[in-house]
Amino acid sequence: MKYAIWLGMALVSLILIGGGSAKLTGQQEALGSFEALGFATGFATFVGVAELCGAVGLWIRQTSLWAAVGISIVMVGAIYYHVLFTPLVGALPAFLVLSICGYIIFRRGTGVIG
Repeated sequence: MKYAIWLGMALVSLILIGGGSAKLTGQQEALGSFEALGFATGFATFVGVAELCGAVGLWIRQTSLWAAVGISIVMVGAIYYHVLFTPLVGALPAFLVLSICGYIIFRRGTGVIG
């Protein structure tokens, strides 16, 4: 069972690293959602940093639970955006990440380092 959760954590980490990097490098596809919701570009930078920190924090036992909580909050915002502005299928990756984080929270953190 621990390998299944590690696989989920790896998937979440890869998604967050990709999304966070896109926001921090200023890719228009990543920043467009913030503009559509009326947020400043600085908020996109904040979310990008939070995503990268969350991707690392999932793997550290002492921070895994809180990283999953923070990622869940970001994913609720992503789902909100996709429900309003894109076809509903666009929210599926965010819903998958939210579901995996929910399981990590249910398990009270499953980090492997520390």
